[in-house]
Amino acid sequence: MLEKINQSVAFIREKTNFNPEVGIILGTGLGGLVREINIEHSLNYQDIPNFPVSTVEGHQGRLILGTLAGKKVIAMQGRFHYYEGYTMQEVTFPVRVMKFLGIKQLIVSNASGGVNPNFEIGDIMIITDHINLMPNPLIGKNYDELGPRFPDMSDAYDKNLVEKAENIAHKLGVKVQKGTYVGVTGPTLETPSEYVYFRTIGGDTVGMSTVPEVIIARHMHLPCFAISIITDLGVPGKIVKVTHEEVQHIASQSEPKMTQIIKSLVGEL
Repeated sequence: MLEKINQSVAFIREKTNFNPEVGIILGTGLGGLVREINIEHSLNYQDIPNFPVSTVEGHQGRLILGTLAGKKVIAMQGRFHYYEGYTMQEVTFPVRVMKFLGIKQLIVSNASGGVNPNFEIGDIMIITDHINLMPNPLIGKNYDELGPRFPDMSDAYDKNLVEKAENIAHKLGVKVQKGTYVGVTGPTLETPSEYVYFRTIGGDTVGMSTVPEVIIARHMHLPCFAISIITDLGVPGKIVKVTHEEVQHIASQSEPKMTQIIKSLVGEL
């Protein structure tokens, strides 16, 4: 693991000579934030040693390095998912690499299904906690150089960053929700009974990403901020059939508001 991380870091440093301060992971249909970045370097995942390759529509598969709101950032334009057949260690590997490149915070975005009856399609939700129903990415050998065997997760989503983002949204006039994200493996979308279950156990949204990346980031003591766009509803009476293309379309409609929040948040870090 450590050798692979160091190989990837060495390659990126050789190609870019860039020292990022903030890491950003962009979810389904949310790659538009890249347009706000003053791009200095762009690397295809397939060219980076040990990196997986994105196989899902809506995930470009590029590592972007540049400046956003005056900060040096490294952005994943496309992420990896467990349902693609990768191991959890492969899914989260880029987070390890970004940490070794020097990032001090991690910002994650995703598209998710709302199970809170107060949510509407297109809402933006700041994640304040999660429920992990996926295999934990820390199962297996622990490397003390990366983090502790039993990392604390009582503060998975940094309260200071959540408060900053709330204040930013208020100033921008953007309505935001807050809540708990339930992480599942996918790739099937949920049954009506599963939606009820996720709500019953305390979830507000459900999705197939984010949680593994946050667990790995917290293992390495990286503060995390995560934000969801609600692209469909798993609320009794509001459940309709939905396709991945429709999820992408809805995400892209709300994405400019999310981009405003993230850009302003980065500027305040």
